[in-house]
Amino acid sequence: MDSPFLNLFAKLLEERHIETLRFEFAYMAGRREGEKKRPPPKAETLIPEFRSFLAQAGKRGAPLLIGGKSMGGRIASLVADEAFAAKEAVGLVCLGYPFHPPNKPENLRTAHLEALSCPTLIVQGERDPFGPRYEIEAMKLSPAITLHWAPDGDHDLGPRGASGFTRKGNLAAAADAVAAFATRVGG
Repeated sequence: MDSPFLNLFAKLLEERHIETLRFEFAYMAGRREGEKKRPPPKAETLIPEFRSFLAQAGKRGAPLLIGGKSMGGRIASLVADEAFAAKEAVGLVCLGYPFHPPNKPENLRTAHLEALSCPTLIVQGERDPFGPRYEIEAMKLSPAITLHWAPDGDHDLGPRGASGFTRKGNLAAAADAVAAFATRVGG
């Protein structure tokens, strides 16, 4: 929850008057405390942790956008419709959504995204190995989903040096997209 990417992105959102609340799944906290690095648990097993955090965050009384980076965004997307229907969240923001494992485009994690009704913003690098632009544009996704593309961006939205784009510029544009989305949905 305090990776360089998330720290910087939270700062960029703060500059746009968007407060962020962060939490860490237990398996990630274990890694921080020196446990052996293992593959993440199945997504479905992380849903209760996310719901518990959402219940705590909801006590603040402010409109909430739920979401996360990579796996965190995936878990948030699995509870988004339920949270939206219960008025616990006004929208969903995913940064670097893991549409599939790298080099395994046949193992899609998108079935629920086809019928999603919660207003959603997915910020994705154009060459993200978890779902590059050319693959995602060919997918059937809900009309509730808006995509913001980081030009030549990877999973952390960083472009290649010779692309003419910068990581700083991609992150600033992504934060602007999140701020505009928050305004649109009331977050």
